[in-house]
Amino acid sequence: MTTFVDRVELHVAAGNGGHGCASVHREKFKPLGGPDGGNGGRGGDVILVVDQDVTTLLDYHHHPHRKATNGQPGAGDNREGKNGTDLVLPVPDGTVVLDGNGEVLADMVGQGTRFVAGQGGRGGLGNAALSSARRKAPGFALLGEPGEGRDIVLELKTVADVALVGYPSAGKSSLISVLSAAKPKIADYPFTTLVPNLGVVTAGETVYTIADVPGLIPGASQGKGLGLEFLRHVERCEVLVHVLDTATLESDRDPVSDLDAIEEELGQYGGLGDRPRVVVLNKIDIPDGKDLADMIRPDLEARGYRVFEVSAVARQGLKELSYALAEIVAGARAAKPVQEATRIVIRPKAVDDAGFTVTQEGDGFFRVRGEKPERWVRQTDFNNDEAVGYLADRLNRLGVEDALLKAGARAMDGVAIGPEDNAVVFDWEPTVSAGAEMLGRRGEDHRFEAPRPASQRRRDRDAARDEAQGEYDGFSPF
Repeated sequence: MTTFVDRVELHVAAGNGGHGCASVHREKFKPLGGPDGGNGGRGGDVILVVDQDVTTLLDYHHHPHRKATNGQPGAGDNREGKNGTDLVLPVPDGTVVLDGNGEVLADMVGQGTRFVAGQGGRGGLGNAALSSARRKAPGFALLGEPGEGRDIVLELKTVADVALVGYPSAGKSSLISVLSAAKPKIADYPFTTLVPNLGVVTAGETVYTIADVPGLIPGASQGKGLGLEFLRHVERCEVLVHVLDTATLESDRDPVSDLDAIEEELGQYGGLGDRPRVVVLNKIDIPDGKDLADMIRPDLEARGYRVFEVSAVARQGLKELSYALAEIVAGARAAKPVQEATRIVIRPKAVDDAGFTVTQEGDGFFRVRGEKPERWVRQTDFNNDEAVGYLADRLNRLGVEDALLKAGARAMDGVAIGPEDNAVVFDWEPTVSAGAEMLGRRGEDHRFEAPRPASQRRRDRDAARDEAQGEYDGFSPF
């Protein structure tokens, strides 16, 4: 059964915003007390948070679909809908978030680091919020905005100071088990280690972490063996330790050729050329192993490597190795620049940025793209004529009508607002802009106007009666 997963594809969906409410306040002796429809609640976000207690992505491997809750719709009496609950997903330290194209969205390192993977939809405004001096009693409300949905990839890169690399059965698991309190699986056959093991080592005043990366073989960077799956776990390490088997039973292998082969794979993987290297000659408790270690050590030191002869089984040479690694890790930490306070970068919009674009796509067809127009379309109830008129007013005030005229649009040309896979298409009528002032009076309800004086009502009634009598007197069926 799978117990360790370091790469998953996750399908996240934020909550939808609740719809606004169209309502009119009614009470005794005041049947038309004005609009009182409340706003819809905001949809919940999907948030990734680094949690030190989480070490694998196994849970998301079994349950890859995650959705936050929706916002509740508004109600009458100015009652706003309840906001959706944010969905918080804990991830291991060192998780990299990528989109479907492989672009990095976030590199999550450090306890509590947060990333909003899906933004909840805005709640729709109720008719109480839409009312104004010119639109006293809107008979419509805005719909809640759909929550953001996306497919993301989570990749775990182990956060460790030291990485042990080498051929299978070179003794990496045995070494990490005696240097730290880690308890990896140890056996005398290749590829015993199927997942990276992590241990904590204390050497004097320095505490550092050490990772045992599953065995590499030639061709690992192209997918052979297990190397390609786990090479990413050495990317964050400060020191690479080559664990060489000086007592190998394979006649076609020797420690120097093993070192060259692993370095070739690390070079092809890329990005690791600046990491300091340390060579550990393991299994010197075996006579032939000790003799071979003494023979090749001068050659390795001539290449510039720091070489340590150890025996994980007999626990020889471990203290010197531990303190040497602590010294390198401490130096690497001291060389890192001091973390500056988070800077807020403000990028103001360009002076000529209209907030939308109009492009011609073929003869007689235009597409409008922009955050505001697309959001307004999503929040419009197209079954309500008054809501459609309100959308037309907003687009006209934004300048979409003028932009279409400048782009060469003519009457009955097709206009799409939104992307190709989710757009609203309509036949454009340019005369709408000419009556923009008239359209701006949509939603007025004369029932809410101040009542006329009794004398004026009597005069209007008498005038209507006289007009009707005159028409009757002049009527002739012949």
